Amino acid sequence: DLVIHIDPVSQQADYAALPRADLILVTHEHADHLDPAAVRAASGPRTTVILNPAAARKLGGGVALADGERRTVGEVAVEAVPAYNTTAGRDRYHPKGRDNGYVISVGGKRVYVAGDSEDTPEMRALRDIWIAFLPMNQPYTMTPAQAASAARAFRPRIVYPYHFGD
Repeated sequence: DLVIHIDPVSQQADYAALPRADLILVTHEHADHLDPAAVRAASGPRTTVILNPAAARKLGGGVALADGERRTVGEVAVEAVPAYNTTAGRDRYHPKGRDNGYVISVGGKRVYVAGDSEDTPEMRALRDIWIAFLPMNQPYTMTPAQAASAARAFRPRIVYPYHFGD
């Protein structure tokens, strides 16, 4: 009975036709991750929106979490994990200290959503992850080789590549 939307964007779905979210997580303020209209359409009267501080300013509200901060919403614990580029020249897309990935803990399981990130030391240090959603969207996130290397480092039970084109 729990509905979580992550980075809702109207171009990807009709959020008015989907169940209202109990929790919405926004990784950062880029338009392909934060769409205020989609957040409004996905929200109900009891929805909690958690985002990084820059996205909270752009949205005009929500619960802003910085790197390492945690928040519990009902039965769900959310931890903000740093999301950033490590390759020289790419750091202009996602600088260290601004964007979030999230570890979502519910029902004894830990799910990691990396957001737009390369394979950072913080990602590699994660433990006990059941499912990891890892982005492969060049030049903004990881190459397939980086995603595979990161997965070997922190060993999630299931890896789900996402946010990729060709």
